[in-house]
Amino acid sequence: MTIRTLVVDDDYRVAAIHAASIDRIPGFRCAGTAQTARDARKAVAELRPELVLLDIYLPDEDGLSVLKGLRSQDAPGPDCIVITASRDLSTVRTAMRLGAVYYLVKPFGLPQLRAQLEAYRQWRARAFRPGEADQTTVDTLYSMLRGPAPSAPAEVLTPTMKNVLETVRRSPVALAASGLAAQLGISRPTAQRYLNELHRRGLVELSLEYGNAGRPVHRYAVPAEEVTKTV
Repeated sequence: MTIRTLVVDDDYRVAAIHAASIDRIPGFRCAGTAQTARDARKAVAELRPELVLLDIYLPDEDGLSVLKGLRSQDAPGPDCIVITASRDLSTVRTAMRLGAVYYLVKPFGLPQLRAQLEAYRQWRARAFRPGEADQTTVDTLYSMLRGPAPSAPAEVLTPTMKNVLETVRRSPVALAASGLAAQLGISRPTAQRYLNELHRRGLVELSLEYGNAGRPVHRYAVPAEEVTKTV
């Protein structure tokens, strides 16, 4: 089953990055994005996603009111993971009380998002099984949502992929596929393929650079915490 996910964030660039990240996580597909509370409600009604990644700070309304509205509907609404820069404990308590299955504090990288979505996918697969639940099952279901799922064993990188990763790591600015290709003497499609795979594995982060016209340029850099480790 593919879990259709709606991204709600007031910054359309951030929403686009989250949407691209979701589409790279097995078992998930971004069903759409919204930048306002009004558009979020409309998107939920029209797209009927199973999961919503919901920002608290929206231009027209508090995101918590959107979450409250989802829970007050007659029909079962989508599950919700709050994604926000708000660190206020009262906001956290309110989100929990309104039924948010998790609370991700910005900024976060693809590895953290991937781990939490994987935990949610595993929880959903188990929670939606038919039958009865004993106390052990109930305890397991609650524990599955308390934090990320266990990390999978590290995947082995090929020599070329290691070279690509080191080039991105050494670069003082985020690299586009064309810049990487020029540095390594490979074709742009090959560079893009390696960057896509590193992003899928959570080893580099994607940002979008918008110009005056045309499609945005995809740029890649290692996560901030990885930069800190190498300094």
